[in-house]
Amino acid sequence: MARTLYRILLWLALPIVPLRLWWRSRREPGYGERIGERFGRLPTAIPKDGVWFHAVSAGETIAVAPLIEALADEFPALPFLVTTMTPAGSEQVIRRLGDKVAHCYAPYDFPFAVRAFFDAAQPRLLILVETELWPNLIGEAHRRGVPVLLVNARLSERSARGYGRIPKLTKAVLGQLRLIGCQYPDHARRFQALGADPDKVVTTGSVKFDIALPADHDQAVAALRTALHLAERPIWIAASTHPGEEAIVLQAHQQVRECLPSACLVLVPRHPIRSGEVLEMAADKGFSSASLSLPPSEPVDVVVGDRMGVLQTLYGLSQVAFIGGSLVPRGGHNPIEAAICGQPLLMGPSDFNFTEVAAAFAETDCLARVRDAGELAEAVIKHLGDAPSRRQAGQRALGVVRNNGGALAKTKALLREHIRPL
Repeated sequence: MARTLYRILLWLALPIVPLRLWWRSRREPGYGERIGERFGRLPTAIPKDGVWFHAVSAGETIAVAPLIEALADEFPALPFLVTTMTPAGSEQVIRRLGDKVAHCYAPYDFPFAVRAFFDAAQPRLLILVETELWPNLIGEAHRRGVPVLLVNARLSERSARGYGRIPKLTKAVLGQLRLIGCQYPDHARRFQALGADPDKVVTTGSVKFDIALPADHDQAVAALRTALHLAERPIWIAASTHPGEEAIVLQAHQQVRECLPSACLVLVPRHPIRSGEVLEMAADKGFSSASLSLPPSEPVDVVVGDRMGVLQTLYGLSQVAFIGGSLVPRGGHNPIEAAICGQPLLMGPSDFNFTEVAAAFAETDCLARVRDAGELAEAVIKHLGDAPSRRQAGQRALGVVRNNGGALAKTKALLREHIRPL
């Protein structure tokens, strides 16, 4: 019954999908391109009989790119296909994996689109990243005898409650997976509670802890520091912010500058398309500001990130990092990218997307919780004004990353056993 209702809802949504893509393309042009791929019409260059990895957006793609690259190098005779759902994810595939893999958008979960995709690509193995439980996609793979693996899987309490509202459909979908490699034991228990076979559920850790800075990281940071006139200035970053957070962050920066007049805020909205809006907000608060795309000719109070793929470099510029999506109920974003740069972390109370990760940093006293502009400003002032304490907290954060590494090797070993027979 639940599957039938799901398919009915999909058919009802079908006329809306092109309109939604058109609407999103007005602000993000990538959504207006390659639309046929989203309905299973693939480029002729897409290889058949390969290993198919599916990630959603930039974060998931960045996390598994080293894994995909390593497996593609180990099995050069096999074609690898990587799909995403967002233009940001597409950009990261092209940037990080280049011609090592084929790439296109994944199909929406309409039965006709999924069938067309499988007919064109004829994958021999499907590897889903994090929590991509699409009933028709997984069901079609199962019907064709294509093994489906879920890696770096996470399932928050909130998401588990949602899947729990459709128990029969969820159990059926989970039953069609050959393997679920979970980030944490709590995630594994939630999958099992929803009906996953315990014998198919393992805990591997999060591959996001296996992050490494690019070889040219220091040079890129130095060049950006010069271009933005940030030498010798105290700098803090508010990264991956959402609507409602920027106003809080800018209010906090006003208080920071009362104590540290030369302080600069690097403000990076989660979606770069909002950078113009954020620049206007900064101007309304009385700040001088500039974007990365149009560097200032003199020092400014606020630098707004408006480009994808540079967040790691921006973390390298700063001395304190606030992780966005946490002062509004969005579940927070990944703090590991900031921690690898050796700096203290700040987050709001909402962290359901990274509960275990945030807890690991908090337990080591390198992540502090803030609830409003006043607490955010107080924490930033404290860290910027006390270099020895700040460096110690940053080293503890770096230690958490190093102590939790190893998931990449474990996941690669699991996947190798499924890829080798191909």
